[in-house]
Formats: sequence, C-alpha cells, structure tokens
Amino acid sequence: MTDLPDTDFTQRFIFDENDARGELVSLERSYAEVLAKHAYPEPVAQLLGELMAAAALLVGTMKFDGLLILQARSEGPVPMLMIECSSEREIRGLARYDAERIAPDATLSDLMADGVLAITVDPTEGQRYQGIVDLDGDTLSDCFTNYFVMSQQVGTKFWLNADGKRARGLLLQQLPADRIKDDDERTDSWRKLTALAGTLTAEELLGLDNETILHRLYHEEAVRLFDEQGLRFNCSCSRERSANALVSLGLEDAQELVVEHGGHIEIDCQFCNQRYLFDAADVAQLFAGAGIDTPSDTRH
Repeated sequence: MTDLPDTDFTQRFIFDENDARGELVSLERSYAEVLAKHAYPEPVAQLLGELMAAAALLVGTMKFDGLLILQARSEGPVPMLMIECSSEREIRGLARYDAERIAPDATLSDLMADGVLAITVDPTEGQRYQGIVDLDGDTLSDCFTNYFVMSQQVGTKFWLNADGKRARGLLLQQLPADRIKDDDERTDSWRKLTALAGTLTAEELLGLDNETILHRLYHEEAVRLFDEQGLRFNCSCSRERSANALVSLGLEDAQELVVEHGGHIEIDCQFCNQRYLFDAADVAQLFAGAGIDTPSDTRH
C-alpha cells in the first residue's frame, strides 16, 4: 500500500444537453516508469507520453477484455513507438530511436518521416482487429483524429500533450442523435464543443485539474464529470513467455544458442529491462516437458 496520491487515471464526462461525451487522462507515475527504463531524448519522451495518453483515452472509451496495442513505425530517427494498455488498465511502452539524428525541437514529421500508426485490439475472446493510418498530421492528436474520421465516421477529436513529467489528453466524441435531432443543429453543436476545446493550451492541459479545465471550457454547458478510473504501469513479460520463445526455436537451435553465448541465453524485456537467463540445464528441462519451475537465474 502507499500513501502517495493517485496520479494516473482517466475521467469521463458527458454533456447533458448535447450528443457528445468526453474523456480526460492524466499520467505521471506510469509515465515516469516508462521513461526510467531508457535515456530518451526530450522529443521522444514527449511523443511517447502523448501515445500513452492516447492509449489510455481509447481504453477508457472501449468495452472489451484484452489488450490495446498502439504501434507507430517510420523511416525517421524514431523507427518505432509502441504502447500496450490492457482492459485491466495496465500500461507499458517503449521507443526505438537514433539519438544522433534527433534535434531538441524535432517535430512529429522530423521524428517519424513516412510513418504509419497501427491500432490493434486483441481481445481475450473473439477476433483480433487492426486499423492503420498514415502519420501525416502535424501532431499525434491530428493523426488519431484522422484515424477516426476515416475508419469509423464517428466525430472524434484528440488533444494530447506531454512534457517529460506528465502526460495529458482530452478526447471528445459524438454520440448518436438523441437530444438534438436536427442535422444542422447537431453539426453546429459539435463544432462549438470542439472549437472551445481547441482554445485549451498545452500549459493549461498539463497544469490544470479536470474540474478546472471543464469549467474553463464549458461553463455555459451542463457537464457531468464521473469518477476517476485508475491506471498503472505493469509489464506483462515473464520467464514463462521467454521460455516459450525458446521452445519456438526448437531444441537444436536453442542448444546452439547456449553454446554461442558462453553457456547461457539472455532474453531481455525491452519494456522493463527485466533479464531472463537460461543455461543448458534449463533448456534440457524445458524441452523435456518439465517446465520452468527451477530457473537458474533472473535479474534486472
């Protein structure tokens, strides 16, 4: 148990007189956990935080059991960004980068030239779904907004910011016509709500609490803010998963790897830097069907 305040959560809100809802996210502790694993340059740390915020917002609006995976790939100095967030609201992330090619003021297009973003929903039961969108917006917020416009035809807008200490996000989404039936009125209402959200500065989003943000933006609207839903960093790696990767190689190849690597195989988790070691006895035990109950060593 801890007496530290809960710094990582999403919080849903709804407009009583408009067909729209929203979600806000704040990430501090889990963001710090992700950044602590690697010495990320500042622009990469910011981009990673924005992607974490997007993943948390999406999980907050979805009803499913399983895993949401956001993976961005490019030909630029950041060839890969990856965030995983489970329906249990456990999140982890990493980035691959070439620090020598990254300027302090690098933009999304500088970092991820010719990039694509894959959004994958991997449910515990049922069919895996993936959507892909080009990273052709000025910001990640633009890219996620474009994805929803193209793939689902649902009015959805994102605002994402991160500064290396805190990652924040705001999402607005249209709901089916209920309170406003007239198409023109519905369009005007949505345009007004998104225009007001667009006045929110990065400094305000990163520095203000949710109640203050909503009052500042929508003090003339009837808005209901629901309870916070917590998130936390957690890595799903395990010795068992690493062992399964060895099994997929086959006995002969696994034994050769042990010899080539001086008597043991090291399998590192890129998300959390956990290291799993397997020696010849472990490999023999594994392929004999005895499992991995007696590991030779596991260390950070």
